[in-house]
Amino acid sequence: MTKEVATLVWIGDTDGSLRILDQTRLPREVVFRECHDERAVWEAIKTLQVRGAPAIGIAAAYGVCLGMKFAPNDERAFFQRLDEVTSYLASSRPTAVNLFWALDRMRRRAEALRGQPPDTIRKALLEEARAIHEEDRALCHAIGRWGERLIEDGSGVLTHCNAGGLATAEYGTALAVIYEASAKGKRIHVYADETRPLLQGARLTAWELKAHGIPVTLICDDMAAEVMKEGKIQAVIVGADRIAANGDTANKIGTYGLAILARYHRIPFYVAAPSSTFDLRLSHGGLIPIEQRDPREVTCPFGIPIAPEGVDVYNPAFDVTPAELINAIICEKGVIQPVNRETIAAVLNGAAENPTGPQRMLESSASS
Repeated sequence: MTKEVATLVWIGDTDGSLRILDQTRLPREVVFRECHDERAVWEAIKTLQVRGAPAIGIAAAYGVCLGMKFAPNDERAFFQRLDEVTSYLASSRPTAVNLFWALDRMRRRAEALRGQPPDTIRKALLEEARAIHEEDRALCHAIGRWGERLIEDGSGVLTHCNAGGLATAEYGTALAVIYEASAKGKRIHVYADETRPLLQGARLTAWELKAHGIPVTLICDDMAAEVMKEGKIQAVIVGADRIAANGDTANKIGTYGLAILARYHRIPFYVAAPSSTFDLRLSHGGLIPIEQRDPREVTCPFGIPIAPEGVDVYNPAFDVTPAELINAIICEKGVIQPVNRETIAAVLNGAAENPTGPQRMLESSASS
């Protein structure tokens, strides 16, 4: 996001606080909330005040720092408190794997310092949280640099939900590709799905793109097929909340349908996500836990009743797009194409450090 409107800011030292941009208030007003303990961070994640897999991970890391501010100095009690804080934060949302990745990283940093004074461990935890934050900034820009090569000048690009600076430390994942393509002088027009039921595309993506001067047209979710048929879309780019070892990808509900539409209309479908979003412990997407959210998000969005009282509601927050519908996954280490277990492992293990490897993948993807 722009420097003027940062999604997450740590204020102070180990006794400090976390300032978050309350995304539930956008685009009507820009409101910040200050979190002083892990309970406030849990609530912010649960209620989508902070959202997007990378941003959730960053917020959780800082949440650990907040939860450990007043932990007992006795070593056993200190680490018991650490377990309580990380377990509590892990219960906020089940699908975005970056949450668990960040919490595990914070635990490992503390465990490596067993025997050190608690204040030393607290400082190390804050250093780790800040490192997670800064690393996300760098890898979002790297995703943009890899991905912009897949986007032709003059393209119409469809995106779903919000995978921009609001969902990350800065710049975004899917939107990083668009920002980088625009910075290279390519003329890009974005079509943003409104993204029911919480309208992240309408409220957040459209707001963010307009702030960056990127041409954007907002459409209802059920208009995507028609817009594709009319030839307005040359690529679809989305983010991800968890990617299985075979490339099956969980993202905001509605993504799976877009992938099917894109395949029918012969439009490339791309996923942009950092390597921390891959969950290689899961062999396929059927094992990804899917969050079920409050029915009132569907029946009474933003406090406005739109359905009969007492009607049954099914409200999964995410769906899983099979790997065979994804033309390429763009991460900070390169472009994964074709999307399968072998190519994912090769790129994540460093194949992209060899310029000949990813370049071949980019050329193949661009011609698909």
